[in-house]
Amino acid sequence: MKKNLQLFTLIFYLSGTVLSGESIKVSFWNVENLFDLKDDPKTNDNEFAFGGKKNVTQEIYDLKLKNMAEVLNELDSDILGLCEIENRFVLEELNKVVKRNYKIIHFDSPDFRGIDVALLYDSKKVSIIHSIPLVVKLPTEKPTRDILYVNAKINEVDLHLFVNHWPSKYGGAKKSIPLRAAAGNTLRKKVESILSKDASAEIIIMGDLNDEPIDPSVIINLGASLNLDDVLSGESLLWNLMKPWHRNPNGSTYKYGGKDLVYDHLIVSIGLADNTGLKLIQNSVGVFDGEKYRQQDGKYDGYPFRFWAGNRLLGGYSDHLPIYLEIKY
Repeated sequence: MKKNLQLFTLIFYLSGTVLSGESIKVSFWNVENLFDLKDDPKTNDNEFAFGGKKNVTQEIYDLKLKNMAEVLNELDSDILGLCEIENRFVLEELNKVVKRNYKIIHFDSPDFRGIDVALLYDSKKVSIIHSIPLVVKLPTEKPTRDILYVNAKINEVDLHLFVNHWPSKYGGAKKSIPLRAAAGNTLRKKVESILSKDASAEIIIMGDLNDEPIDPSVIINLGASLNLDDVLSGESLLWNLMKPWHRNPNGSTYKYGGKDLVYDHLIVSIGLADNTGLKLIQNSVGVFDGEKYRQQDGKYDGYPFRFWAGNRLLGGYSDHLPIYLEIKY
């Protein structure tokens, strides 16, 4: 069976054949701190509230929503994962200014800043079976963002979706390695549970993992490889689709310290490369990029054009670029 799967995969990805049928676009974006204007006494969100360090006004908040809507309207996704959103209220506010009328899946996470992940979807194309937050228990016992798990159906085929925002490198890259390892282990356990019941299950993992594709949290703890052959041979559990952008100065999703980085990932199961159910469309994976979405001069030339630089308003979009793929059904 493995040989047949490998043969089909080579035919599918090397021939350039696009299978007949309808398509679904799946995207992910770290939107860079979409907060409301109220100070929540339970979280550390006061810098974005009225009277906070950033001096946010209604006009600034509206500009943030407007700029986000501009990107999302151009992306025009059927399924959209988001991170760095404060609550359901800001998601509903965003939904009012985008062209599409999305349904929202969101759970409040225990993150000390109050930021969460969420999934938006077009209910005309996607139906939802159930959704739950997966709690990530860190070795420090500090709270962090949950991983959102959504079991969806497309054309009567199950699609398992995960939206992630793993712990950052705040406090030191080496010191924080165990935190992202914990997130990777949590996600892998759920993925293995799904695959144990159906080895051909269709799975899409999306998110800001705060690590690159070759970092241990991704390749070891989660078990995702940039090379499809590793998955076909059983050496890896999942296929990371971000290889064309890894260490690519013309295609990073994020920049830090002058380095082009891929912190935003699209990772799939082998079920999306076989000849049944849902199918990843060749050459459909991409980074949503363009001149206006990157700074064009100065010290940060080439960086994503962010909305905030510390407490200074730049008025851009985000410090991360969105990513996307398409699947046929």
